[in-house]
Amino acid sequence: ESAVLYDDLERAADKSALFKTVVKEVCARHGLTACFMAKWNPKLPGCSGHVHQSLWDSKGTQNRFHDPAASDGMSMALRHYVGGQIALMPELTALYWPTINSYKRSVENTWAPTTASWGRENRTCAIRIIADSPKSTRVEYRQLGADMNPFIGMAVSLAAGLWGIENEVEPPPPCEGNAYSVPAAPLPRNLRDAVALLQRSERAREILGEGFVDHYVRTREWEVRQYERAVTNWELERYFELV
Repeated sequence: ESAVLYDDLERAADKSALFKTVVKEVCARHGLTACFMAKWNPKLPGCSGHVHQSLWDSKGTQNRFHDPAASDGMSMALRHYVGGQIALMPELTALYWPTINSYKRSVENTWAPTTASWGRENRTCAIRIIADSPKSTRVEYRQLGADMNPFIGMAVSLAAGLWGIENEVEPPPPCEGNAYSVPAAPLPRNLRDAVALLQRSERAREILGEGFVDHYVRTREWEVRQYERAVTNWELERYFELV
């Protein structure tokens, strides 16, 4: 696991993209290949791209996600921020999980989310709230995988949170136990379904713009078509002599 030092969104995304490029270049010099697929081996957990998010005042002195008067330390801004992210998560999934392989990571009991869920210090949820102190109170957005576009993943999750604050969206009750076994909105199971949700999403068009959503949808529809034309090794191994 590696951690990239916190920063403003654009610089944090720059650092994430640069990190992946540098790792690939260094590995290549040593005859190795670095892989950032979400799931490169079915026997191992997936590769995540968790993003930690906090909201500070313009002076950078007060964490707006913390409320010392609240019993759980969570401010209303944080509650509504999480509410927006949870409400929009299924229809924005194609932006967070952009490849066919992305969805192979979303498997029960592998520390990757399968539902739009949140909880305090709960790593089975899509969103983990960390509220140990005024300074450290933050969101860990766990849906994102290592194969994400960091600029899109960070910007879209931020936009969903700010939409929640603007519309005062209350989140569902936090998950207290195993998020894989409690009722919650399911996340799309493949890229085709995720793209269909995004294409129909009026809220995605509201916060991201018609032009961006239409263009992105076309790129992902093309990706799905390429996959549907492919004949995989699994198919050959299973059916070549059997049928």
